Formats: sequence, C-alpha cells, structure tokens
Amino acid sequence: MALTRSTSETLVELIEQTPGLAQGLLDEAVTLLREGEVGTCLLHLRDLVNATGGFEPLASQTGIPSKSLHRMLSARGNPATRNLALILLQLQARIDAMAGKTAQAQPAPSRHVGIPHAATDDAGLA
Repeated sequence: MALTRSTSETLVELIEQTPGLAQGLLDEAVTLLREGEVGTCLLHLRDLVNATGGFEPLASQTGIPSKSLHRMLSARGNPATRNLALILLQLQARIDAMAGKTAQAQPAPSRHVGIPHAATDDAGLA
C-alpha cells in the first residue's frame, strides 16, 4: 500500500475541508498573472480545475475542448485572453456554487459575443 497520495487528491480534500481555500487559490492565480508569473498562474488554475470538478465539465461549460484546456493550463500554455476569461469565470462560478452562493456553474457565453470591456472615450479609444 502506498504511503503517499497525489497532490490533486490532497488538494481536493483540503478544499472540501477548508472554506475559502478555493477562492484564495483563485485570487492567488490572478495575482500571479498580474505579476507576470503566467506559467505558475496556469498551473494553479489547472490544480483548481482538477479540485473543483475536472476538465470534462469545464469543457462543456466553456465550449473549449478538454484536450485544449489541458494544453492551455500547463506551464507552457498560451491561452487566448477570451479563453482565459472563460476559464476564470467558470472557476469563480464553481467556487461560488461550492460556497452555496449559486446553484451551479454558469453556461458558456456565445463564442461570438465579446467579453465585456471598458467603455471607450469620445475618440473611440480605450
């Protein structure tokens, strides 16, 4: 019998036992992204996906194939901004659902509809 277990199993258990841990990990991933630590951010997001339901449900929620999600959320991943936003939105919805804030994760928005952005000034520049 093995005396060790996978990091994913440990993380799932910790998230179940520790309210707020998943939100803290998501917040940390966003902080890492802002600080330019993209590879580490993506690995944190991958761990969160595994700990909050897995890649297959995320694929159906975002409309992004599971295999593509696995590639995006690797140390050398390079997700498009739109895809990263979809992943972050779904992870937040999962975390909110775990905390009892909402019933379930949100359906994926249409891939043809732009993600909301800051209003433009009179000259049409952001």
